[in-house]
Amino acid sequence: MKPRHQRLLFIGIGLLALSAAAYFVLNAFQSNLVFFFTPSQIESGEAPKGHVFRVGGMVKEGSLQRQGMQVSFVVTDTRHDALVVYEGLLPDLFKEGRGVVAQGQLNANGQFVASEVLAKHDENYMPPEAKQALDDAAAKKLAGKLANSP
Repeated sequence: MKPRHQRLLFIGIGLLALSAAAYFVLNAFQSNLVFFFTPSQIESGEAPKGHVFRVGGMVKEGSLQRQGMQVSFVVTDTRHDALVVYEGLLPDLFKEGRGVVAQGQLNANGQFVASEVLAKHDENYMPPEAKQALDDAAAKKLAGKLANSP
């Protein structure tokens, strides 16, 4: 085999290996990608059924119910609510009236079954997506009140 053909063969094998590596990296990235949705987006049907995603907002006052290790609570963005069912221990900072992000998926009944619950870690922190969703919902609520006022 001529040296020119050997170089072309090595370049071809190198490109093939690089393409395979890029495929595996992109495939792993896509399978670990988790999107964030608000309760309003879940209510409107934008959230995927059967796929893992995150829902965030505030834990509605008086909605926390415990039954053994199973916990249910309502996450709200002040416009719509989403019922979250979780089995396990909640974070120490989890409280009603505070920000929360839960990761899981919708079941056949439309309940969000969480596999992980994250609570804010200090007084000033809220996940940016949850903060934006709450701010947007408050702005829409205020705009609706202003539009309905005489």
